[in-house]
Formats: sequence, C-alpha cells, structure tokens
Amino acid sequence: MAYTRRDVSTLTASERRRFVDAMLAVKRRGEYDEFVRIHIDYYVSDGEGGLRTAHMAPSFLPWHRRFLLDLEEALRRVDSSVTLPYWDWTQDRTATSAPWREDLLGGNGRRSDRQVTTGPFAYATGNWTLKEGVTDGVFLTRDLGRARDPIELPTGDDVEVALRDPVYDVSPWNSTSKEGFRNRLEGWGSGRGSAAWRNHNRVHRWVGGAMLGGASVNDPVFWLHHAFIDLLWTRWQRRHQDHRYLPAEPPAPGTSQHRRVVARHEKLPPWDVTPDQLEDVGHLYRYA
Repeated sequence: MAYTRRDVSTLTASERRRFVDAMLAVKRRGEYDEFVRIHIDYYVSDGEGGLRTAHMAPSFLPWHRRFLLDLEEALRRVDSSVTLPYWDWTQDRTATSAPWREDLLGGNGRRSDRQVTTGPFAYATGNWTLKEGVTDGVFLTRDLGRARDPIELPTGDDVEVALRDPVYDVSPWNSTSKEGFRNRLEGWGSGRGSAAWRNHNRVHRWVGGAMLGGASVNDPVFWLHHAFIDLLWTRWQRRHQDHRYLPAEPPAPGTSQHRRVVARHEKLPPWDVTPDQLEDVGHLYRYA
C-alpha cells in the first residue's frame, strides 16, 4: 500500500523525533555518507564532459526521485513509520519556520563561521560530522537568507511560471534551455546575481553553507527541499497529462548532446531504471 509524504509543518513532536532518529541511525551506519558521495559523483555540469544525469539535464527530476526513494528506504529500514516530509518554501519562508525547529533540523549558522550550533545535526552533538564533501569542513553550515547579500525564497507565482509550461524540456537539454518545465523548476537562468537563480536553485542559495554545490546532501534539509520539488513534478504531471518526459529519443550522433543526456527509455545511472519507469510512482507513495 502506498505511504504518505507530508508537509513538515504538520508533523507532530513524535513524528519529528522519529524522523530525526532514523536519519541519525542511517548516518551512524555509514549509509548517509554514501548518499553524499553519489550526489557529488553525479553532479556533472554543462562544462564537463560525459553524461549529465543529476543536474543541468532532463533527468534532474527522475534522478532525484530515485535518489529520494533510496534514502527513504534506508530510513524505513530503521523505522517503518518514517517517510520523507517536504518543505513548502512558498509558505514556510523565514529562518524560524517549520524546518528550522530545534527538535528537527536546527537553526541558522552562527555569524562567525556559519556553523550550525542548534538541533540534532549540530557538530557539537557528535552525531553529524561531515565526512564527504568538496571542502575539508567537518561541521554543518547554513546562511539562511544570505545575511551579507539577502535573497528571498521563491514564491508561489515563481512556481506557477514553471507549472504552466506544458512541455517537459527542450533542446539543448541543459542549463541554457530557456523553455520547458524542467529548467524553469531547476532554475538555471541568465545574467548575474540572484536573478540568475530560480526556484530549486534559489532555495539552495537561500539556505547557503553546505547546501551550495555537489555536497549539498550533507544538510538534511536537502531531502525536504527535493521532496517538495518532487511534489511539484507530480502537480505538473496531473496538470499536463498528455505530456511526458523528454527527450523521447536519444540526441543523434554528431549533435552537441549526443551521449550527454538520458532519453525516456534509457537507463538512468547509477540505477537499473529508466525515466519512463519513474514517471508514475503512485503505487509507492503519495503527497498529503
């Protein structure tokens, strides 16, 4: 039977505790750091050679859908009552809103070094040492809202711009795609400064600290953020039922994107699964 993912703001104290305890157990087992390594390995940008799967590509959404399921399965092996909550950042928009409770994710980083010192994922607890990353930092950091260069979270109107685009993705299938739901939601824009970051990308920038770059999985809010991104994909799917994942066929030999993106029926590394198989997961979970 399908289980339910719920808005983090609706969790009870017991549900928050169970989620945190399961996350810490997955971390103690060493599984969590493997998730960080996988995301770093598959964060391939436009400027790098080879296949792009996790970001700057059509498979951004199915790749993270499978990634979330893997983490959720690990949590449920610890406690079968736990599911991934989602953070609706169009509603919970401040540094004191639902995710940042001391009994959930903890709060903002301190001013001197952005180290998170509150909550169960603070370095001082001894339970959340960063072991995988693109820097040598060992403690979780955040800069909610970017104190020195303030940035706002995306709004419902920003999300609506993405949701009303009926086409899933368009050529050149990367960060420069100016149309299509995928990049409107992933949020690669043109220009400089905060205007270049939209929706998904802007949230990573708003949280700051560990949430910047390929090692963003080190901050547990990564999963709540991407659960909401996944929910938005399901809303787009319901609204545009005649539209599917694109490209349907691999880009042709000799084109700039040949062997650089995953087509609908191609395997999506590192899993033995295709985007087509990940479009309908209603038998696994639903959103409240």
